[in-house]
Amino acid sequence: MSANFEAKKAVVEEIKQKIEASKAIVLVNYNKLTVAEVTELRNRFRAASCEYKVYKNTLVKKSFDELGIAGFENDLNGTTAFVFCPDETSGCSIIAKAIKEAPALEEKLVPKCAYVSGAYVDAEGVKKLAAIPSREVLLARMVGCLQAPIANLAYVLKAIAEKQN
Repeated sequence: MSANFEAKKAVVEEIKQKIEASKAIVLVNYNKLTVAEVTELRNRFRAASCEYKVYKNTLVKKSFDELGIAGFENDLNGTTAFVFCPDETSGCSIIAKAIKEAPALEEKLVPKCAYVSGAYVDAEGVKKLAAIPSREVLLARMVGCLQAPIANLAYVLKAIAEKQN
C-alpha cells in the first residue's frame, strides 16, 4: 500500500475519533474567509473547548460511512469546515454570535448542517440550536428560580419584623 493511502487511512481514523468524542459537529461553509477571520474564529472555538478543522469532504464522508452515519451526502461538498463540540449548542452559538458581531461574515460563514447527539440537523435547526442558552446560563436561571421564593419570604418576614418595632 502506498504512503498516501496510509496517511488518508490515519486521517479517517482521526476524524472517527473526533466524531465519537463530540456531542455535536457543525458543518460550515467558510468560503472567502480571510486568515484573520479564521484565526479569530479558531480562538473563539478554542475558548469554548471546540475544535475548528478543515478536512477533505471525501475523508469525512468515509468516516461517517464507517460509523454508520447517513444523511450528509448533500452537505459534504464545496468548502466545508467542521466544528467538533463537547456540548450540543456551543459551536452553533459561537457561529451565530460571530455573524451578529460582524455582519460581513454572514455571506462568508454559512452553517450547512450539524450532527447533534446522533441525529442530523439541517441549517434551520442549527439556527435554533444557536438560540438555546449555554448550560451554565440555564443552570443559573434554574438556581434563580429556586432561590426567588425563599428570598421573597425573607423580605416579607424582615418587613413584618421592622413594622412591629
